Amino acid sequence: MDISTNPIDAAAQALAELRRQRPLVHNITNYVVMDFSANALLAIGASPVMAHAAEEVREMVSLAGALVLNIGTLSRPWIDAMFAAGHAAMARGLPIVLDPVGAGATRLRTETALLLLEEVKPTIIRGNASEILSLAAAGGATRGVDSTRGVEEAREAAIAIAQASGALVVVTGPEDFITDGERRARLANGHPLMSRVTGTGCVCSALVGAFAAVQPDPWLASIGALAAYGLAGELAAVGAPGPGSFRTRLIDALDEITPERVRQDARLVVE
Repeated sequence: MDISTNPIDAAAQALAELRRQRPLVHNITNYVVMDFSANALLAIGASPVMAHAAEEVREMVSLAGALVLNIGTLSRPWIDAMFAAGHAAMARGLPIVLDPVGAGATRLRTETALLLLEEVKPTIIRGNASEILSLAAAGGATRGVDSTRGVEEAREAAIAIAQASGALVVVTGPEDFITDGERRARLANGHPLMSRVTGTGCVCSALVGAFAAVQPDPWLASIGALAAYGLAGELAAVGAPGPGSFRTRLIDALDEITPERVRQDARLVVE
């Protein structure tokens, strides 16, 4: 894909390319958000598959454009499947997105996330501030899977993880922070209702995977996904009386969001 060096132009072009290619995004994700994530991917223009049986994940990876690993509802068979799929994706050179849901809340979650980070070497890590702080062993703590820390607190942890692992790190919150250890950016799109619907962070990770399937630079892919998603959240909130209707409107808004809207309204600051 011929992209502009301007990250907002590149984000808009990635959205258009995503809808042209309709990449298959393989998700090993938690069962709380399977339906939500699948429909969000369909709405943005990708083709989702939710497959977690160890017997088929390698074969599924061979068909996919990206792999998303989400540790929200862990069990030993799912953990084994994540490593099998991750190793297959590594062998193919596929982008891998790791969502360390609830890292820091229990030893199982934290250790699984750290092992995936070490062995599978994700291309992109997307988490809230508490999760990123926990991965960096910087004193982060979680309350369930909700963030108890602010994005600003996780900046240095995100930079450290990126520099140590080679992964791009995305910290999401009221204002998102994106870094590959050298480049740094803040993105201020979104709406408070997004934090009142379970699974919106997981959906964000799935969308990052979709953009990474068509945009080879993880930096530009993440900016594109977060800009489109945040703008969809703003659009969905117009006239939404509460979180229930907002969730439905968010799916509609992902379908409605356009590259032109991304170019016009993305609020990005590159530091």
